[in-house]
Amino acid sequence: MSACTARVSPGDLTVTVAEPEFARRFGMSTDEIRGRRILDLLHSPVPVRLRKKFTALSTGACRRFTETVTYRDGGGREFMAEVTGVAVRKPSGAVSGFVVSLRRAESAPRAAGIRRAGEERGTQRGTRPEAADGPVLSALDAQVLEGVASGESTAQLASRLYLSRQGVEYRVGQMFRRFDAPNRPALVARAHALGMFAAGQWPPRVLPDRVR
Repeated sequence: MSACTARVSPGDLTVTVAEPEFARRFGMSTDEIRGRRILDLLHSPVPVRLRKKFTALSTGACRRFTETVTYRDGGGREFMAEVTGVAVRKPSGAVSGFVVSLRRAESAPRAAGIRRAGEERGTQRGTRPEAADGPVLSALDAQVLEGVASGESTAQLASRLYLSRQGVEYRVGQMFRRFDAPNRPALVARAHALGMFAAGQWPPRVLPDRVR
C-alpha cells in the first residue's frame, strides 16, 4: 500500500494537516484528525522510543527515522506499518515541523494474521487455538491492562506510558469491548478468568504468549 503523509507540530506533536488517505487510515476525516497527538495514533512496542525519535529530529541528532508501529482503523482493527519522520526546517535552521509518512506493512489486519497463526500453532501442538484461550494484546495494551490490574489511575498510566489521558481511556474502552466487561474491576476479573496473568505474581504481568 502506498505511503500517505501528515504534518506534525514540533511542540506538542499534534497533527496540523493530513492527506485524506492518512486520516482515512484511522477512520477519520482531515478535520477530525487535526489536533490529534501523533503518539496517540501510532504505537511503538516501546512507547518512549517513538517520542525519543521525534526529540532526536528536533535537536538535529538525526535527519530522519523509520520505525515499525501499529495503529487502529475506525473499526478497531490493528495494523502494522512503517512510519518515517523527517524534520522540516526554517532558513534559520529552527525546526518548523515534522513530515510523517505512513506505509502499511500488511494488507490484512495484524490481529487477524496473528489469530490464524495461533490457530495453526494450536493445531500443530495439540493445544487450544488462541481464540479459545482469550485475547492476544499489543505490548502497549498489555501494559495498560497490567496497570489497571495494579490499581493505577488513568493519570498514573498516562504518565508512566507517555500517553494522553484520552489515549489511556481509549485503550481501556477497547479492552472493555474485547473482554465484554462493563468496568475496570470486571475487566481485571475477566482477564484473570481467561488466564491472561502470570500466576502468583505482583504486580500483575500479562503472560508473554498473550502479547504480540
